[in-house]
Amino acid sequence: MPKVAIYPGTFDPITNGHIDIIERASRIFDKIYVTVARNPAKVPLFTIEERIEMIRESIAHIQNGAELDILAFDGLVVECARQCGASVIIRGLRAISDFEYELQMALMNRRLNEGVTTVFLMPHENYTYLNSTIVKEVASFGGDISTFVPPIVQQRLKEKFQLK
Repeated sequence: MPKVAIYPGTFDPITNGHIDIIERASRIFDKIYVTVARNPAKVPLFTIEERIEMIRESIAHIQNGAELDILAFDGLVVECARQCGASVIIRGLRAISDFEYELQMALMNRRLNEGVTTVFLMPHENYTYLNSTIVKEVASFGGDISTFVPPIVQQRLKEKFQLK
C-alpha cells in the first residue's frame, strides 16, 4: 500500500526551508500532496494560482522517487488528507517556539481523525530561522533573498514590490 502524505501550508511564498522539507519527505513517502491553503485569517501577497505555479517550478528538480502533486484546499487539514487518501500530515519544525502550536494542531487533528498522523520534520539548520513573513519583509526593502528562496520566487517578489 503506498504511503501518502500531505504537506499543508499557505506557502506565501515557498522558501528553501519548505523545499528542504519536501525533499526530506520525498525520501519517506510514495506520494506527497503539497496542499496550498486558502486561509481566511491571512491576507496573502500572492494568489493561489501564483503560489501553485511557484511551488511547481521550485520542486520540479526533486527526483527521490515520490510522486509530488500540488493542490489548493479550503477547510480542515484532516478533511484535505481524507480527500487525498493521505494518512500523514507533514509539518516542519524550525525551533522550539514552533513546537507548542504544532503540538496543539497535531492533537486536534488526531482528535478530528484518528486515522491521520502528524509527522514532524526538521529542515536543514540553514533554514531554521526562515519563514515566508521574514522573506517578504526583507524583499520589500530590497534586501538580498537569493539564499532564502528559489529564483522564481525571488523574481516574483521583486515584481510584487516593484524593485529593480
